[in-house]
Amino acid sequence: MLSLELIHSTTYRYRRPVLLGPHRLMLRPREVRETRLVSFDVRMNPDTELIWTHDVADNAIATANFKDKTDYLEIISQSRIEMSATQWPVFAISADACSFPFSYSDNDWIDLGALTAQHYPDPQGRLSEWVNSFIFGCPTDTLSLLKDISVGISRRTIYQVRESEGTQTPLETLDKQEGSCRDFAVLFVAAARCLGLGARIVSGYLVNTGGWLSGSDGSGSTHAWAEVFLPGAGWVAFDPTNRSVGSGNLIAVAVVREMKQAVPVAGEFTGGNDALLEMNVAVSITVTER
Repeated sequence: MLSLELIHSTTYRYRRPVLLGPHRLMLRPREVRETRLVSFDVRMNPDTELIWTHDVADNAIATANFKDKTDYLEIISQSRIEMSATQWPVFAISADACSFPFSYSDNDWIDLGALTAQHYPDPQGRLSEWVNSFIFGCPTDTLSLLKDISVGISRRTIYQVRESEGTQTPLETLDKQEGSCRDFAVLFVAAARCLGLGARIVSGYLVNTGGWLSGSDGSGSTHAWAEVFLPGAGWVAFDPTNRSVGSGNLIAVAVVREMKQAVPVAGEFTGGNDALLEMNVAVSITVTER
C-alpha cells in the first residue's frame, strides 16, 4: 500500500486584466478498486465557486465562473491517494477471450458502442495493415498480441515532450515516428479498435516508481495511456510510452473516447489575442507512507 500526496498547479499570467469565461476542470482522480481517494481539494485564485457534476463516463467535472477581471489565474488541486495495485498483475481473462479473435457478448457489445468504432480515417488501410503485422497466427493469445502492439509503438517511435495543444492522428505518429504520450495512447487505441476491441484513452498521472520511497518528492507527471476491455479482466491498462501493462504506477483522472475530451483545464478569456503572457503546469507527487 502506498500513500501519496499529489499537487497539480496550473498558472496563467496575462499582460493586462482580462475577463475570464467559464473554465472546465478535470482534476479529481477516479476511485477504482486499487486506487482510493482519501481527500481532494481545489483552490482558485481569484477565488470562485465551483459547480460539480459528472459526464457520461462518470468523470468528475468542475465548472468555475468568474465575475471580475484579473491578470492572474491559479488553479491548485491537492489529493491524498492510497494505491494498492501490484507491479506484476495477473489478469483473469475469460476463457473464450484468451485467444484472438473473439466476440463480445451482445450486452458488452452494446455498452461498448462507440469505444469499438474507429475515429480516424484510414482510406488505404495503412493502419490496419500495420496492426495485422503483429498477428502471426490465428488464433493467437489476446494479451500477448496487445502487449506486442504496445511495445511495437515504442520501438517504432521516439518519445518527445510536446507542449503544444492537440494530438497527432495515428497515421501522423506512424509517419513521423515520434510523438508524445497522448499520441502513443491515441495510436494504441486506434490499433485496438482495428481489431474490433473496445478501447478508451485515459488521462491522469504517472508515478515514478523509482521514487517510491518514504518522503520522496517531485516523482510524478501528467500522462496519457490506454485501456482495453477484456471479458473477465475488465478494463486493462496499456501504457505504450513505458511498455507497461496494468495500473501499478498510474493514477487515472479521466477515461474518454477521444483525447480532446480529457483536457485538465479548459476555458477562454476576453481581453485581446496577445493578452496571455505565460502558462505554467507543475505536478508534484510525494510518497508519504509505504
